[in-house]
Amino acid sequence: MRWTSEHRAFAVEAYFSNNHFYVAVQYAFRTHFGIKPRGPVRDRKSIVLWVENFRTTESVVKKSSGRQRTVTTPENVEAVRQSILRPPRRSARKHAVSLDISNHSMRRILHEHLNFHPYKMVVVQELSPCDFQNRITVCETLLENLPPDTPVFFSNEAHFHLSGYANKQNMRYWSGNNPRELHERPLHSDKVTVCCALSRVGVIGPYFFEEDNNAVTVNSQRYVDKIKNFFEPALEELHLGNVWFQQDGATAHTARASMTVLREKFPRWLISLRGDIPWAVYSPDLTPCDFLWGYLKAEVFKHRPTNVLQLKNVIRQEVAQNPVQTGTSENGCISA
Repeated sequence: MRWTSEHRAFAVEAYFSNNHFYVAVQYAFRTHFGIKPRGPVRDRKSIVLWVENFRTTESVVKKSSGRQRTVTTPENVEAVRQSILRPPRRSARKHAVSLDISNHSMRRILHEHLNFHPYKMVVVQELSPCDFQNRITVCETLLENLPPDTPVFFSNEAHFHLSGYANKQNMRYWSGNNPRELHERPLHSDKVTVCCALSRVGVIGPYFFEEDNNAVTVNSQRYVDKIKNFFEPALEELHLGNVWFQQDGATAHTARASMTVLREKFPRWLISLRGDIPWAVYSPDLTPCDFLWGYLKAEVFKHRPTNVLQLKNVIRQEVAQNPVQTGTSENGCISA
């Protein structure tokens, strides 16, 4: 509600006539202006502020804070540049207030004169100084110890949410009136948890962690089942000899049961936390799977699947279209 000079004048008059009792002022305010019992009225702090303003200025009219400069002069452009460079994470509105220029002029200077654009920050895992060196050490160790003719299977899991293709930032309705469209979505959309292993000879996967067609959390037992019942048969179909196997340091991967099975399957050929070649923590971007997931999600959600079954079929379809594919197993294993 916009509070006019008439509202302010009545509140000040009622304040003095009711012996500075602000509750009586609120009651008289509602009665005089026909406001419902639970309708909005000013609180005690605002009423006292109006009274103090009247005492100091002898007026109930709200004083302007001063005319803002609205001209995008060279001086203002340089002032905005310097202000933005000092704390770049500060909002444009706060910069405008600190420089005493209008918000409109601030944004015009940022876009038209400085060619600045607002970018969203991405929150990533914080790395300590030793983590950078560990990542370099891992890369150097891999280059020195991996035979060029031996395949390395890099493995990882990813979540594909059914609503993942929706981008509300680009959802707009052009209309003369607000259509009041409401798109209801569940708080936690259906998803599938997918695992793939990628090497220069092809992709093994996708493997879905699920029970009764519902996605489940990856624990050590389910991870071991995947290795024994899916990954090992897929390797046998490829007729490969010794291969290296890489995994990150997730708890399900490095649990005692998981490591026992992996050491038996890949003796002296395991790249992992506490493996034959230690894998650096906080390094998902060092594996080709990081690029695989980005590619797959971009392609999968072009199909706009509407249920989990369609989502799984589209994932299988996109993995099967890998250019190095020469055959597909019953479980969706792609070989080369």
